[in-house]
Amino acid sequence: MILAGMAVGPHLPATRFLDLRFTHSAPFIEFMGRIGVLFLLFYLGLEFSLSRLIKAGRSILVGGTLYISLNFTLGLLFGQLMGWPFAETLAAAGITTITSTAIVAKVLVDLKRTANPETELILGMIMFDDVFLAVYLSLFSGLFLTRATSLSGVLVSGSKAIGFIAGFLLLGRLARRWLNRLLDIQSADVFLLAVLMALFLVAGLGQIVHVAEAVCALLLGLVLADTEHRQRIERLILPFRDFFGSVFFFSFGLSLDPRFLGGAVVPVLVAVAFTLVGNFVAGMMAGRAAGLSPKASANIGVTITARGELNIVVANVAKAAGLDPTLQSFAALYVFILAIMGPLLTRESRVIYRVLNALFKWEKREASDLPSAR
Repeated sequence: MILAGMAVGPHLPATRFLDLRFTHSAPFIEFMGRIGVLFLLFYLGLEFSLSRLIKAGRSILVGGTLYISLNFTLGLLFGQLMGWPFAETLAAAGITTITSTAIVAKVLVDLKRTANPETELILGMIMFDDVFLAVYLSLFSGLFLTRATSLSGVLVSGSKAIGFIAGFLLLGRLARRWLNRLLDIQSADVFLLAVLMALFLVAGLGQIVHVAEAVCALLLGLVLADTEHRQRIERLILPFRDFFGSVFFFSFGLSLDPRFLGGAVVPVLVAVAFTLVGNFVAGMMAGRAAGLSPKASANIGVTITARGELNIVVANVAKAAGLDPTLQSFAALYVFILAIMGPLLTRESRVIYRVLNALFKWEKREASDLPSAR
């Protein structure tokens, strides 16, 4: 769908009699794509439960910290290696650190990996990533849009995001009995309307406190997964997820113009190499710290590789700050490669693991650490 979107983008030639460009309908398609992200993350949350996520709280904190620290540091090193100024280096670090929540959610559902032991850690790392993004954008905007920054402003922004996520999860856990009663609706139409209204309301509230609407949809799914109506919600939401999810990837393709991607090929290839290594190492470290097997840890490393809509947001902020226009082309090509490469790597994660395990002997080391039988 990404390639289909690129095929009918604004770069196509148009004549008086034939115009294949989706320029006039692009805002509407973009809006539908945003709805697609909500359904993707909401459905992914339904596949889990709040109880499972809370049990993995410590692992999520450790894994998220490892992931952000390692990848942001590599992003800074990448900018220095390219010889970019400090502002462009800081922007590049943000672009190369943020994971695409929508693509990761789509891949996990399509590959039927929602029941895998590592998936709850991946979900937690996505939320951790969102909190980092809120703080990062506050700091970056303060430095380069207003040319000033306030430590208190950054702390307030980050605290709002953390507080909203923690408060929502706590409230959802306490209100489970009331949710069961409120959703005990006989009419399928009214039931679906109530669920959709809750989804869009929570997404809107999240925007007020600078928490990504996609993460808000994930939170609502996690809460409703603990109710008696989980299977009914999944059954009704599934067609919306499939349709609007496809529209999102089509909309994403529309935003990429291949005419302006060539000038950033070398930096992008270097950045992709940094990202692949950094994500895999971070995934292995996070998984092993959580007590997962080497295979499950490797799955984390390849699954969180995808980049997408949030990276373009960072590039747009850099553009508004008057930074080097090359960042736009860099971000577009970087996202395009990893948006396609990430799902492919995730699908072939078993093959990747077998190859790397043959080199590093993880399974043999793990077996040697076990106490010998007597």
